[in-house]
Amino acid sequence: MNLSRFNKSSNPMMKNRSFAKAESLETRTGGPYLASEGQMTVAGAVNKTFILVAITMVAFAYGYVAANPIFIMGGLLAGIAVYLYTSFRPHHAPYTAPVYAIVEGLFIGSISVMYAGVYDGIVFQAGSLTLATLLAMLMIYKSGLIKVTKSFRAGVTMAVGAIMMVYLVQFIGNFVGFSIPYLFSGGTFAIVGCVVILGVAALNLLLDFDNFDKGEEMGAPKYMEWYYGMGLLFTLIWLYVEFLRLLSYLNRD
Repeated sequence: MNLSRFNKSSNPMMKNRSFAKAESLETRTGGPYLASEGQMTVAGAVNKTFILVAITMVAFAYGYVAANPIFIMGGLLAGIAVYLYTSFRPHHAPYTAPVYAIVEGLFIGSISVMYAGVYDGIVFQAGSLTLATLLAMLMIYKSGLIKVTKSFRAGVTMAVGAIMMVYLVQFIGNFVGFSIPYLFSGGTFAIVGCVVILGVAALNLLLDFDNFDKGEEMGAPKYMEWYYGMGLLFTLIWLYVEFLRLLSYLNRD
């Protein structure tokens, strides 16, 4: 499996080191993953993504009906833990990806109740905008309107990294009484910030799509279909939560 041509992705689930781990496992064990499971395909990765989305939606429905603050904080922290674990153990993705879908579904289901209690129709609007963004970026990717080049990857990578650092600072600040000025408090600055973040997340979808193609092209092992599906699910959940935040700002008096 030739990995040298695979450039870095901004999605933490889709990095060169993950392919390197897969290759290392195959080398040490005589290639059991390719031999027993076959190679990944784009169709297989898409199917796994649909399965994960379906699991997420079921967990979302339960989290929405039985909303609990534990689902919000627990789902968020558990999702991060499972996500990071899988990034270091990609061959466990067939087991960890469904767990990730469950805990994230509980998280977004419960947090959606909070928004829905204040803003009528916001959950449907955020979900519709997320789906529309997915379809629009897929069309852009398939048309070749935006090429996923090495420099494009690098730019999106830096942008995503900066945004994740901002999230981390704000998350820590919530426990020590600190908040990033303006960005999470509503108003024009917060709205502009949301739009920028949504733009970066949308561009990250292009990298997700391209990684599906690259995985098939380079003969990644079958379990990487779950790994990639989990990565795309991460981006979709990110988009949905940001759309909730943006719509809440736009609907404030």
